[in-house]
Order: sequence, then structure tokens, then C-alpha cells
Amino acid sequence: MRYAVSEADHQWAARVWDKLAIKLKAECQRIGPIMPYISANGAYEDMAERNLVWWTNGFWGGILWQMYHATKDDVYKETAEQIEARLDQGFTDYMGLDHDLGFLWLHTAVADYRLTRNEQSRIRGLHAAGILAGRFQPAGEYIRAWNEGHEGIAIVDCLMNLPLLYWAADQRKDTGLKQIAMKHADMALQYVLRPDGSCNHLVKFDTETGEYLDNPGGQGYESGSSWTRGQSWAIYGMALSYRYTQKQEYLDAAKRSAHYFIANTAVNDYEVVIDFRSPEEPVYYDTTAAVCAACGLLELSEFVGEYEKGLYIKSAVRLLRKIDEKFCEWNPDLDSIVSHGSAKYHRESDREVPIIYGDYFFLEAILRLLNRDFLIW
Repeated sequence: MRYAVSEADHQWAARVWDKLAIKLKAECQRIGPIMPYISANGAYEDMAERNLVWWTNGFWGGILWQMYHATKDDVYKETAEQIEARLDQGFTDYMGLDHDLGFLWLHTAVADYRLTRNEQSRIRGLHAAGILAGRFQPAGEYIRAWNEGHEGIAIVDCLMNLPLLYWAADQRKDTGLKQIAMKHADMALQYVLRPDGSCNHLVKFDTETGEYLDNPGGQGYESGSSWTRGQSWAIYGMALSYRYTQKQEYLDAAKRSAHYFIANTAVNDYEVVIDFRSPEEPVYYDTTAAVCAACGLLELSEFVGEYEKGLYIKSAVRLLRKIDEKFCEWNPDLDSIVSHGSAKYHRESDREVPIIYGDYFFLEAILRLLNRDFLIW
């Protein structure tokens, strides 16, 4: 096994998998190839009808491909293929595309290609990677976040989109794509990640000179605070950059971010709030940060020595057990699994709600523990 867990933890993960299999089969049969975001009153709406290239629109496809890989049930494959085809219109519309092309096409086209060797899926993934590479800003050496009105902004989230460039670089034997990804990761080492392991969400550069200007407040509590999902992006994103480059600084950064996350989570009994540096009251949770961090910790554990593995694996399991214990909806007649996900500290509409990527990362983490996952990043 890749992850040395106790027999009790392995049996627990197997029981959770049994529940996931029942729940996700029912959801797949009920909702089909929609692109869900938030479940309201136990029902998903199709986010693609409002915004086809909304950044979360690939995660249901990612769930379906993980389920197909784990079960070989063709219903997941066929549904995922329909989502992938629907996303083609995003290339045509183009103007809505931003830095999150990895979240959209890694979980759909690239996942399809990795599992089926569908050449059209490979082309889709390469097309998305080319668009992402085109967002690289030579002045400042970063991939620009968002579009008009956000000039000069780079964000920690984009670390999770870099694997699209690493994959495309390997496919095309194009070192330029890999270098763009590494330039952005290097920028994050200098300006996004802090020495204590915490991180900024946003950083701003002069668009003409590339001079660093500021770290504006983002989706956490305020500028200089510690938005927990950003912390999880840092753990997982830097560990993934290390996977593809073997650059020691990325591994060291992932470890610093992991230690910071673990320390701040352990004192709260592994219940993750939206921001580690927000006021004690009111308490707002973000389970999506917990499950993403768990995946990042498991990824990180694959690159460290035996004396370090235990910390990361045990911490991941504790985060996941807390989710199962307190924040899961297992009724197969209701959409979504993981509750209390939060997109933004100061926005009530999507604070402490079920969000699709919470389900994705929870599934990925459980499959990792059972050695039934495949690398979607």
C-alpha cells in the first residue's frame, strides 16, 4: 500500500467507499451530465446553463472518471464523455476562460485521455494548455488570474492548474510549457507563500514593469490573513510541482505549508475554519479546505522519508474522519455529500454550503487510501 494506515483506518476508509459508491451511482443516474456547483435543498442545478466555463464545472467529470477507474462501470465513462463534449463550446466562446483551465480540462479531457487514450481528448487538453500558457505575463513572470478588472493579479489557486502545463509539456516535448509553469511556481515561492508556511491569496504586480505592489485581501478574512483553502492549494500545488520537476524548493514549500495547516487544524480538533487568522467568533467552516488539504498531505507523503510519512498520512486521515463524522449527507436521494463548504469568508450565499469540489477531493482522498485512485492532476 502507498499509505501505511492502521487496520482500523483502512476498514473505515473501505466503509466510506461503500457509502460513496451507493451515493454517487444514484447521483449519476439522477443528474447525468450536468455541471453542478452548489446543492440547494438537496438538489443540484446545472451551472453550465448560467456559465459554461465556471471554474468548478470540471469537478463532476472528475468524480465520474475516478468512479469509472475504480469500478469500471461504463455509466460513469459515458456520462463523463458527455460533460467533456459540452465543454467544447467553451473553446468557441473563449472570452469567459481564465486561469482555471486546469480545473476544467484536467478533470474531463485529460482524465479521459489518461484512461482511454482518446486522441480527441488529448487534443482538447493540449488546446486548453495552450490557452493557459498564453496568460503568462513576462513582466512579473506569473500566470494572470481572471480577466478584465483584475490586471496584475496572481493567485495561489493557480498552483493547482499548473499540472495541465506539465502534462502538455510532456505530451508535446515542449520545455517552454514546463518553464512557464515553473516560473509561476517560483513567483509563488517569493510572493505568495510566507516563511511561516501561511500564504497570501492574491498578489498584485505592476503590469508594465512586473514590480510587486501588494497582497490585497482575497476570499479569506482580510489582507495578511490565512485563507484555509488557499493553504490547501499551497500544500497540494507545491507537492504536484515537485512531482513534475523534482525541484527541492517546491517540496520544502509544500512541507512548510503542510506543517502550518496541521498545527492550526490540530488545535481545533481537525475541524477547518475558513481562515486561520479570522476572529474566533463567529465560527465559519470550510470543509473543502480540509478535504483538499488531505489530498495534498497524501500526495506529499509520497516524496518524504519514513519518519515524515506518518505525520502527513495520520493528519490526512484525521481530517477525513472528521468530515465523515460531522459533515456528510449519505441519503442517496439527495444531491451532494460534503456539507459546510465555503467559497468566501465575507459572502453568505456560498458560505457553509455543499460544493461539488468538496465531494471530489473527499472521493479522491478515500480512493488514495484504498489505492484505487488515478492521478488526475
